[in-house]
Amino acid sequence: MKNIRGFDLARQVAGLELLFDVGLSLTSERNHDRLIEKILLAAKQFCRADGGTIYLATEDDHLEFAIMRNDSMGTALGGTTGKPLDQLPRVPLKDPESGEPNQRNIAAYAANTKRSVNIEDAYETESFDFSGTKDYDRRNGYRSRSFLTIPMLNNSGRMIGVLQLINAQDPETGEIVAFDVHLQQIVEALASQAAVALDNQQLLAAQRTLMESFIQLIAEAIDAKSPYTGGHCERVPIITQMLTEAACRSDEGPFADFDLDAEQWYELRIAAWLHDCGKITTPVHVMDKATKLESIRDGIENIRTRFEALKRETELEHLRAGGSDGDTDLLATLAALEEDFAFLERCNIGGEFLSEEDKARIRRIATRSWRCGAEQRPLLTEEETELLCIARGTLSEEERLVINGHMVQTVRMLERLPFPRDLKRVPEYAGGHHETMDGTGYPKGIFAGDMSIPARIMAIADVFEALTAVDRPYKPGKSLSESMAIMGRMKQSNHLDPELFDLFVRSGVYREYAERYMNPEQLDSVDEAALLAIEPAPFEPPPEAVRAERWKTFLPKYQRLVRSALGDIGRR
Repeated sequence: MKNIRGFDLARQVAGLELLFDVGLSLTSERNHDRLIEKILLAAKQFCRADGGTIYLATEDDHLEFAIMRNDSMGTALGGTTGKPLDQLPRVPLKDPESGEPNQRNIAAYAANTKRSVNIEDAYETESFDFSGTKDYDRRNGYRSRSFLTIPMLNNSGRMIGVLQLINAQDPETGEIVAFDVHLQQIVEALASQAAVALDNQQLLAAQRTLMESFIQLIAEAIDAKSPYTGGHCERVPIITQMLTEAACRSDEGPFADFDLDAEQWYELRIAAWLHDCGKITTPVHVMDKATKLESIRDGIENIRTRFEALKRETELEHLRAGGSDGDTDLLATLAALEEDFAFLERCNIGGEFLSEEDKARIRRIATRSWRCGAEQRPLLTEEETELLCIARGTLSEEERLVINGHMVQTVRMLERLPFPRDLKRVPEYAGGHHETMDGTGYPKGIFAGDMSIPARIMAIADVFEALTAVDRPYKPGKSLSESMAIMGRMKQSNHLDPELFDLFVRSGVYREYAERYMNPEQLDSVDEAALLAIEPAPFEPPPEAVRAERWKTFLPKYQRLVRSALGDIGRR
């Protein structure tokens, strides 16, 4: 059935149906390469075009090739092919010398004027410069004849790109003919739909870029505040990704059915970058505390001053009693004071263990006094004594609570953010890496077995990075074998997921990371068989209802403890 113009109405209906189907497809497609491929292939199919190209507009006023297809020449570049088009020159929208709109190139003209151009034969027109096309034809034995070039405009009329079709073919003879002006209207509608779809996709991509930039800005802020945590924020996502990939590759065992799609991977990456965002509220002098007595400055200097005053006082008293500078007993007393101070300096540095004997010696030193003007004062204050007696590391119990309190802030910050549906699990992933399998972790006291696999993966990544890092002020980076032995004990005591830890060992992720990111002197032999043979201590988690109630009450209690600890530190 044909109308008075001889136009095939059946084909027009088919074109409208195709337009409808493609429009539905475009609204659901999230992959950029598949989207532009669908647009071009639909336009080629409808117009029976031998070739086609989509150009996308750039921020610097150019059109760049996004996809190219030519059936006769067997050319397929861009789109889902993975073959780049960066060898093809970009089309300037403005004349580089005059700055005026580029009217000689047909694609640039369509973009600048926002009008479609239908050329019956490129070799017969003088309206546009087709010298590049003719040169391409000579080199490849091709004949470019008919062109349909359509600007792709979004709802607000902004130019997104240009759709260009080449060499329409007669449906009956296959001869190259001009593009039908009636079909052009439908292709223009398709181009408009495509522009809206591309624009929406670009807006989503821009929002994601903004989100990721903001997240990295937080990590950089933590880095600027403390150079000892910025590296941690960068490296934990790396370990998290490596171990998650290993779990996805598993085709047997507990992770045989575990997998993540593209959106879930994005969600996990966001969570990994945000996992320590609460540290931005942690006082620097606590977070970077290199020695036990450090606050705004290291308190050992105050003690040094007292020891020097006590030595002078001892010398004066000795001289007043008729002694001389070289007396043996005086020299022995001064030497003993110097040794006591050197001992306190060593204790101040912190370490893995402080014996009861050393603690007793600190308390004996604290019983001595020194003269400040007319007043006798203790050589060590009660607070300094307790700090120097810290058995492991440099943090007091209050300071450790404050450090751990960064998780309270992380959870509070993330749970207040209106994450979209595909990022809803970010708070759980990021906020659970200090929870333990037996429910003794923080800040919610969750039994880690109730948490998702990605959240438990992040716990392993966080511990491994912290143990092996060489940029902490309070400890050297441990060797690979030491780190894995400690994590083995954490597996045994139900702090880490035993199945994920075994995967960490069996997959070799720990060694792959070590060889790429750790110092060569840290790399040594690890007894993998011994680690895999460790059995977690048995424990019986309470019923689910009890666990759920515990989650509701544990966090508020922990918040109160942190606030109390901050107050104690502030009063020092």
